[in-house]
Amino acid sequence: MRDPVATVTGITYDRESIDQWLSTAENSSSSSSAAVCPVTKLPLSKSAGLTPNHMLRRLIQTWCIANAKSGIDRIPTPKSPLHRSAVLKLIRAVGSRRSGAENLEALRKLDELASDVDDENQQCLAEAGAAKSMISYVMRRFDDGNLAGVDLALRILRLVWSPTAENKQIVEEKPDLFQSILWILNSKFEDSTKTDALTLLKNAVEISNSSILEKLKPDFFKEMVRILRLKSTAAAAKREILKILIGSCPAGRNKAKIVEAGAVFEAIEMEMGGKEKKTTELIFSLLAQVCTCAEGRQEFLKHAGGVGMVAKRLMRVSAATDDRGMCIYESIARYSGTRAVVGEMLTVGGVTKLCMMMQADCDVYLKKKAREILKLHSKVWSNSPCIQLYLFTRYSR
Repeated sequence: MRDPVATVTGITYDRESIDQWLSTAENSSSSSSAAVCPVTKLPLSKSAGLTPNHMLRRLIQTWCIANAKSGIDRIPTPKSPLHRSAVLKLIRAVGSRRSGAENLEALRKLDELASDVDDENQQCLAEAGAAKSMISYVMRRFDDGNLAGVDLALRILRLVWSPTAENKQIVEEKPDLFQSILWILNSKFEDSTKTDALTLLKNAVEISNSSILEKLKPDFFKEMVRILRLKSTAAAAKREILKILIGSCPAGRNKAKIVEAGAVFEAIEMEMGGKEKKTTELIFSLLAQVCTCAEGRQEFLKHAGGVGMVAKRLMRVSAATDDRGMCIYESIARYSGTRAVVGEMLTVGGVTKLCMMMQADCDVYLKKKAREILKLHSKVWSNSPCIQLYLFTRYSR
């Protein structure tokens, strides 16, 4: 034993072992696996608490010291577990309007607990309602125009957030949450705090229903694109913005709003100058979505490097990028396949990449999609000296 604790049944176990025993029983879907004391077989729950057995721990330490010459190391004094009552007290202090200093002190303590490497601390904070408390605090500061402690609240939120039904309800009950985050992004905070704000915004978008997302105004998307355009914006923050735009696309006229905000041009420019796989996959995912609408395809084709950029990335980044790239080409070829566009796809190597994909060792669905795109304008492309005839005749059209 390293950290002996006693259960309510009076039996002492090592903390790590009994915690694992209880967690396994609680995570089981079978009622027959309900937690019981391994010795007495009496019902046992994690919420009942575990009491440190100080006497036995001192005996263990004494034995370790006595056997130090045999290579036995002294066991460090275990850290006291976090109690829910202490967390609830701090959360109440954060919500108190009596003293700003009291709010900040409670926030600092919660931040220390959440930042601890122990996952149990974050779980305890989440179960105690820390997410709701932090969002309420941010909204209150937004109403007051006071930035004090907002950075701490955002960091705590990032550490304890999970896409639960409770958090979804919190977002639905706070219609001004999106506006408050824009207020934070336009304030003089460090890049890390702004990234935390964007992470909160991304989390809120992911769990929001369509009725909330379709109410987002054009100014919201213009602000997202403005931040995306800034050279000073960190790469992590840019990825969060791309996720926000992707998550907002399906609702209402958001695709058109995103296009009007200039996101298509910025995404292409960003990809042409970038080399990160994760960012490329997000950019292609965004472009694939906006190209399903006429405005998106029009803006995509306006950029001189859009079609060529897709051709260059195909079969070079990842299967996810290939899939999204094929969706972009299919939308363009099917709905915007003018003579000029079809000719550009041929000139920049896009058609060659489609032919190569049919021969490459890739997923069957990608081969099928490449063949379907080639069929759309096969008469034009097959007559071009730029494409070897066998690439078309090898597979039936």
